[in-house]
Amino acid sequence: MTAPETPEASAQAGPEPEKPRRGRPKGSTARTTRVVELTLTVSGSADGEWQADLKRGASWLARALPVAAASVLKAAAELHPEIGGPIEEVVAEARAAREARVAELEAQLEQAKKALAELE
Repeated sequence: MTAPETPEASAQAGPEPEKPRRGRPKGSTARTTRVVELTLTVSGSADGEWQADLKRGASWLARALPVAAASVLKAAAELHPEIGGPIEEVVAEARAAREARVAELEAQLEQAKKALAELE
């Protein structure tokens, strides 16, 4: 049968390890780095229209702001080539689609002018 432990017996066994304290230890010269997390979402449509949303944590700072395609290309190229390349391809596809639409509208305009000239 073992005797119940007394405070004197536990003191003889050795001191208990201290629990680690939160925060920086006293006298430390280390600085904590404050991290600011912002989420910028840039989205574009097949028409070449771009918009940006900015979020900080759960709060929206800006939503659906119109952005020029040239600005998106410039920003993406400055961030990283792996970001700029795919965005440049998307903008080039949108540009080609718009050029095709302009050519189609010009052809329709020419037909309308000819039809108008025949009526005079």
